[in-house]
Amino acid sequence: MSADGAVDRGADQVGDPGAGPADEPTLHGVPVTTSCGQEVLHPSRDGYRGLVEELRSQGYWVAVDLCGVDLLGTSGRRGLPASVEPERFEVVVNLLDHRQRRRTRLRVQVPESDPVVDSLFDVHPGLEASERETHDLLGIAFRGHPDLSRILLPDDWVGHPLRKDEDIGRIPVQFKLGADQAARS
Repeated sequence: MSADGAVDRGADQVGDPGAGPADEPTLHGVPVTTSCGQEVLHPSRDGYRGLVEELRSQGYWVAVDLCGVDLLGTSGRRGLPASVEPERFEVVVNLLDHRQRRRTRLRVQVPESDPVVDSLFDVHPGLEASERETHDLLGIAFRGHPDLSRILLPDDWVGHPLRKDEDIGRIPVQFKLGADQAARS
């Protein structure tokens, strides 16, 4: 980012073998896009925690929320920069800088074959429950989280109900016949 706050174009992603095209805009060394006027950063899984630590040191003291998304069956680029490979899952984090009145979103691609990202608990303790919920409902694990036990579902629940390939649970409904229906049968 330049001194006037403009997004760098063509800045190298040092140490990232998936660095994008030279004309792809970057911010904080990662690809950046905009959505509804908000900057959206696309860090790699490996660079995710480091980027959040850097943003916190620059004034992003509030993590508004964290959630997971299952994009199974979604085709196309989904608003991703050319250098970012789309994966089945995303972890989305919204950060807020009160001093500069800015909000930044992070979208981290998480592969189905290894649905694990670093926990942000030590950086933003308020995300503890959000990470547990994402793990509980989508099965995305957060490395370094102090307690990834179930938060919404019973401990003996099998599966992750917000995954798009999860079977729909059914509880059989038993209807009692009314007096007039029982008389007719």
